[in-house]
Amino acid sequence: MPREGYQEKLDALREDVLYMSEVVLERLRMGLDALETKDEDLAWEVIEGDDEVNQLYLDLEQDCIDLLALQQPVASDLRFIAASFKIITDLERIADLATNLGEYTHEAERDLYPDVDIQEIGTLVIEMVEAAMDAYDDEDPDACLAIAEQDDTIDERCESASGTIVRDLIEREVDDETGEEEIEQLMADVSRLLLTVRDLERVGDHAVNIAARTLYMVENSDELIY
Repeated sequence: MPREGYQEKLDALREDVLYMSEVVLERLRMGLDALETKDEDLAWEVIEGDDEVNQLYLDLEQDCIDLLALQQPVASDLRFIAASFKIITDLERIADLATNLGEYTHEAERDLYPDVDIQEIGTLVIEMVEAAMDAYDDEDPDACLAIAEQDDTIDERCESASGTIVRDLIEREVDDETGEEEIEQLMADVSRLLLTVRDLERVGDHAVNIAARTLYMVENSDELIY
């Protein structure tokens, strides 16, 4: 393949990865909206939309393989293709976590912990993923490092939220008149909320992974890779 055609394929891969990120972020926003409003129809839309993301992932995976097979890429192109492949893997996993939010919506009959702001945490991790994809598009190493630092804030918010939930559970009074069904519902609510916090924290981790692969792509640095 002529070099010009190869470069067009590389450019197309970048655009397609960015498009996949837009689809995934929209799924994540929908999952958070469904959880907040208890909108089961929206939750089903998120769950059923996972097939589209999986197909995007498979198509881009094949594109990466084809680019490697077309001609021997120079070192910078090789890093770009490898980083793009890793990034679409993180995006696919973020979509899976968005699907979890849709599934939690079907179980969320009540909100026990108004002090735990799931939407705020969700907004922060969405902004992290957006910033990571901008860094990938702009090939901005400084932005990659800033995203990694921001993850500490997410971890602190999630740890605080989980601590609030567990502390309340420990302090909650359960006596002989508390029915078994009520206790089971309480445990289900607590478990669901802890899983929600955990999943949002993982979204932040995937944003850091994207930043790490971008830094590797741009500067051949493994500083953020772990």
